Amino acid sequence: MNMNNEAGIMNQESGIRDYESGIKNKRGFTLIELLLYVSIVGAIIFSIAGFLLLLMQSRVKNQAIAEVEQQGIQVMQILTQTGRNAADVNFTTGFDLSGGTIRQDAIPLTNSRVVASGLTFTNLSRAGTPGTVRVQFTLTHVNPEGRQEYNFSKTFYGSASLR
Repeated sequence: MNMNNEAGIMNQESGIRDYESGIKNKRGFTLIELLLYVSIVGAIIFSIAGFLLLLMQSRVKNQAIAEVEQQGIQVMQILTQTGRNAADVNFTTGFDLSGGTIRQDAIPLTNSRVVASGLTFTNLSRAGTPGTVRVQFTLTHVNPEGRQEYNFSKTFYGSASLR
């Protein structure tokens, strides 16, 4: 009888061990683990979204800067080349500023994505010299939506000596 009792106790102990090992071997997540994983993934996604937003804003700002720079350089080259090839310092009469556009003989030199202002020609000539004219104007990128990325303005300076 002693043997039967010992066998029954051993069966119970092995059954308890099987039950405990079954609980330990179950695959799953606790609520705390799940919340931790979700918060980590959320933080990673939030960081990536912030980086992409910053990247897009930088791209737009660089496009605005490039637009102003390209048009400013082009207009300055036209103005200075015309000045170099002119017979006297009165070559400036063919250029004007109308409606935010720099024009040469009523032909626009700037497009609608920039606004021109402050177009000035200054005669720097001295007596007995062929003549030198200083050119100055400001270009501002058009910003109809008021977004910070589109705010850019630059003043261009140049000079032309008559040949």
